[in-house]
Amino acid sequence: MDTGGTFTDFVARVGPRIVTLKLPSTPAAPERAVLEGLRRLGAARGSRVRHGSTVATNTLLERKGARVVFVTNAGFEDLIEIGRQDRPDLYALAPRRPEPLVPPARRVGIEQRSGPRGERWRSPTRAETGRMMRRVRSLKPEAIAVGLLHSYARGAPEAALGAELGRGCRGVPLTLSSALCPEVREFERFTTTVANAYLMPRVSTYLRALAAGSQAGLEIVLSHGGAAPPAAAAREPVRQLLSGPAAGLEAAAQVARRCGRLPALTLDVGGTSTDCAFVEDRLPRRRAREVAGVPVLLPVLDVHTVGAGGGSIARVDAGGLLEVGPESAGATPGPACYGHGGPATVTDALLLLGRIPGDALAGGSFALDRAAAAAAMARVGRALGGRDALSAAAAVVAVADARIEAALRRVSVDQGHDPRGAALVAFGGAGGLHACAVAEALGASAVLFPRHAGVLSALGALAGASRREESRSVLLDARATRALERAFRALEAAVRRRFRDGGGAAARVRLERWAEVRYRGQSHEVPLPAPPGSLGSLAARFHREHARRFGFSEPRREVEVVTVEARGARPDTWREVSAALGREAAAPRAAVRPGRVRVRYGERWLEAPVWPGAGLAAGFRGRGPMIVLEDGATLWVAPGWAVGLERGGTLVLERG
Repeated sequence: MDTGGTFTDFVARVGPRIVTLKLPSTPAAPERAVLEGLRRLGAARGSRVRHGSTVATNTLLERKGARVVFVTNAGFEDLIEIGRQDRPDLYALAPRRPEPLVPPARRVGIEQRSGPRGERWRSPTRAETGRMMRRVRSLKPEAIAVGLLHSYARGAPEAALGAELGRGCRGVPLTLSSALCPEVREFERFTTTVANAYLMPRVSTYLRALAAGSQAGLEIVLSHGGAAPPAAAAREPVRQLLSGPAAGLEAAAQVARRCGRLPALTLDVGGTSTDCAFVEDRLPRRRAREVAGVPVLLPVLDVHTVGAGGGSIARVDAGGLLEVGPESAGATPGPACYGHGGPATVTDALLLLGRIPGDALAGGSFALDRAAAAAAMARVGRALGGRDALSAAAAVVAVADARIEAALRRVSVDQGHDPRGAALVAFGGAGGLHACAVAEALGASAVLFPRHAGVLSALGALAGASRREESRSVLLDARATRALERAFRALEAAVRRRFRDGGGAAARVRLERWAEVRYRGQSHEVPLPAPPGSLGSLAARFHREHARRFGFSEPRREVEVVTVEARGARPDTWREVSAALGREAAAPRAAVRPGRVRVRYGERWLEAPVWPGAGLAAGFRGRGPMIVLEDGATLWVAPGWAVGLERGGTLVLERG
């Protein structure tokens, strides 16, 4: 299941069948929609459930987390606010950074110092520890974060401090930076630790509510696309940020791979946001990124998100310019066409233009009010200088398309990838409604619209592998192969322990080794695979990769391994899920006749057939203009595009 801002999606594999369900989200209590879906699908004891959750992300976005106290070295309390010397907006005359999650009054210093190799320089006295404890208790924390300088090299000082805090503040959740992310760069390590503490109470409460409401076996999807048991997920909720987009990216990559269409751009347009990525042979990953203005130093799949979804609000600013998003109407009140007094949105515009046919969404379970959509869009038109509702709707869709195109260029052109040779995998409720326009703008070679596109992120959660990952900064010369081998073996043992702690044997775990490598003195690293037996060639491979990426190398300079990482994964179930999708696509179907609707395209109305996606037989071929309806998703095939049904149920669109 995948909880979004507007809808909560479910995919179930029941024997050989795939069953889908889409329900309105319940933002005030997200577990209600989740438990209702599990009840409808009959998930009982013995059922295995994977959940891509937005609770952690929304908590950070809305700044509704816990009252955190941050304990660090005396004199460094304000480091989480000082940050780095970069400017997020180069041309802002009065730039404003997001407020830190912990204000100055709740930052507590203690007299402790370690050296960069973990050397013990200064330990706190008993009296200093007592003063620190009294100060922390007086602040009435709901969660505590501990981050000490150089604790990546030796975590014992943090562990001792954590034990003292645990005795003095019983029942208060505690996060140690040396346990969560023992890596260099103290600013990012500290902000990650604070974010984890900030999220712990709310995420734990949510997971407890799910456990109390359902007896199914639950796993939580994490930011790197894997999944972990609820107990581990509750201890480290910061690893759940962007978990839904991660599952969708994995599923989209599988679709492109099955169709032989890699490299691919992925386009997931939901009710609240649009998530984009570029996939070659591997899923794109990053070790650090910002989420809601908070730097997070943990491995994540590299998904770029913009506020341009079906629920994005259309408005005219003080200068008379049309803006679309990033604010969203969400599930409540939702777009104007939901009939609950909501504002004009992209969904209302698409409805008026005829690209959303009929008077319902999600397989007929969600009624739409065309009159309310027309009235809301007419107000936007008047604010634009007296345009009618249809003209305003076309402008809203054009702006949304431009924002989506810019996001796709961010993950392709800005990263040195040419989108003209890539296929565009469109999914989410509205991905297929924007796909042709943005593919034309980018020059993409094809559009792929998968079976069950509206719930593809939930499908990715269902079929993805269970994963655990461990990393540690070592700052070793690349020639120190024995020390590197010891570090990798220790991490692999920790990964296997994580699997055993989550239940089940670790024997089936597939392990990978990775290293973050740089020239000594550089401030950035290059990730390289480091399989057993290859450490002797690590420096040579780094020189070659550096030359490939940056156009030069310096073979005489010392090469330094900054961080080592072990990744473990149990086998995924994509083969079984793909077989089920193939059986769906190949099943005999009764002949269907399409309905017909009028669609606004440019300055004219076109008549377009409307095909039910579930009714398309193997070998189906067609040409735009046409509309294909999936349960929970719609595909608009623009004029000039041809479409055919691939064996696994994916619709492949090509120009001409």
